[in-house]
Amino acid sequence: MPIYEYEHIDYFCQWGKVFEIRQHLDDPVLEECPVCGEPVKKLISRTNMASPKTNSELKDMGFTKLVKRDDGVYENVTRRDGESRYMERNKPETIPHVHKIISD
Repeated sequence: MPIYEYEHIDYFCQWGKVFEIRQHLDDPVLEECPVCGEPVKKLISRTNMASPKTNSELKDMGFTKLVKRDDGVYENVTRRDGESRYMERNKPETIPHVHKIISD
């Protein structure tokens, strides 16, 4: 269940000016504080965003990361043994070996 933040409009109670409450996604937005009954408004909260993974972490997780270097040329920064460092347009031998990475 997500946690939502609400702010008392003109008043605050024992929960403070801003409080958090756990609600289902389909629950209606609160219009009054469940403790004191005073009017509240829902706040837009920051979300928890995961930090970007390093190229090494992506490689260990089985991902392939291609970085554009020129028109039709991409560098495979997560290349594995036997793979080309650059993937070039119209050169199928430079395509990463995805079949070696993917498993059922």
